[in-house]
Amino acid sequence: MESKDALDPQRRKEELRSFLFLTAVMVPVLSVVVVGGYGFLVWMYQLLSGPPTH
Repeated sequence: MESKDALDPQRRKEELRSFLFLTAVMVPVLSVVVVGGYGFLVWMYQLLSGPPTH
């Protein structure tokens, strides 16, 4: 890779936009999906097996 490719303003702008999209959109969306999916699995498990007992 040549050093002038890394300094290209268009590429730099595209990488910044990609980074911001990943950190501001994808990470929160994936977090909600993971937590919601886990909660759904626990809910379905308790629906089928009953509430936890002591």
